Amino acid sequence: MLPLKDNVPTRTFPVVSVALIVVNLVVYLYQFFLWFDPAKAGHPSLGFRLYEQFVVEFGLIPCRFGEICPPRLDTALAEATAPMLTIFTSMFVHGGWLHVGGNMLYLWIFGKNVEDSMGHGRFLIFYLLCGLAAAATQYLQNPASAIPMVGASGAVSGTLGAYVLLHPNARILLIGVFRRSPVRRRRRWA
Repeated sequence: MLPLKDNVPTRTFPVVSVALIVVNLVVYLYQFFLWFDPAKAGHPSLGFRLYEQFVVEFGLIPCRFGEICPPRLDTALAEATAPMLTIFTSMFVHGGWLHVGGNMLYLWIFGKNVEDSMGHGRFLIFYLLCGLAAAATQYLQNPASAIPMVGASGAVSGTLGAYVLLHPNARILLIGVFRRSPVRRRRRWA
């Protein structure tokens, strides 16, 4: 199910929500053009390697914090972004257009109302703290993991939780696809 809109009007323009959406989309477009750079059309594997290097450099990799990454990854990260900075950069790197599109849709529908309730500055701090909490949870779950965590899902989930608490009576218009079960049950008449 995807949300389309809600019935909670806003009093102010959602500056922070719009700015976060723009930054996320610009970073994703940069990632996309790393992979599909028309100048490198004859070398599609080069584009993929550039894309992969970008994700490894700016995604949150838990093993980097304890310096226990596998040797292959250690050499790739020799001059990479500082691990503490990746806590924040990973919130703007996404794994695909559905990933960034879904996160930004939810941020637009729910973030603008949370920002309106909290105020611009407090919402930005709240959003970043939710992303920080998601990164900490990922790290605590498996500190030796060499898999990059990317996306704004943690921050957007925190925003969605705040929306539910701040606007418990809101109505949300959803679109969904329902499929009938392929197994038909026989009715028994007694």
